[in-house]
Amino acid sequence: MRKPADEYLEKAGQLKQEETERLLARMRTKLMRRLEDKKMSVQEAVAIQLEIEDEELQEWRARMAEISKKSKQK
Repeated sequence: MRKPADEYLEKAGQLKQEETERLLARMRTKLMRRLEDKKMSVQEAVAIQLEIEDEELQEWRARMAEISKKSKQK
């Protein structure tokens, strides 16, 4: 089972209720099941979701930079 990084646990603890709810709404099924089965706290689940979204954002930015680079070469 994935453990959240300390920096994301700290970020998750500082979120407002509404921000936490938005992250929980976007949470993947596997992560939601762990939360429902009480295998992790809400803060841990939100921290992992934050980490996942940051990773996906970095991947998206890299892809967009590559697309931009290719379009400028044409």
